[in-house]
Amino acid sequence: MNQPTRLRPLFRPGRLLVASDALTALHANGIPVISVLLRHVAGDWGTVSDEDRQQNDMSIPAGLRLISLYRLPDQTRILVITEWDRSSTTIERLEDVVPDSATRADRPAHRRHPVWPSVNYAQEAQA
Repeated sequence: MNQPTRLRPLFRPGRLLVASDALTALHANGIPVISVLLRHVAGDWGTVSDEDRQQNDMSIPAGLRLISLYRLPDQTRILVITEWDRSSTTIERLEDVVPDSATRADRPAHRRHPVWPSVNYAQEAQA
């Protein structure tokens, strides 16, 4: 009998903040927010560079910031960031964080992250 694969969380994501544009893009592509979050907390970092992947793997036990990048069917890139203290995880469109990222699709994202949540975020309950 086949049993479903269970994702094992590697860390607690804290408060979930989802930018409204990211939520719209996820809905337009039929991707539930929870599926993106589950991939992230299970250590599926998506399409980040090898350097970022290695950094994430070391950051789990060290308690440092974690970053994932996922490409949606319509080619929108979704950035997921969990803060070093695991207080919050933010889901945003990469284009909103790195404005010229659409023209730099072949290079890894340089990190420029919002410091404070704004009214453009939809908050979900603590995971």
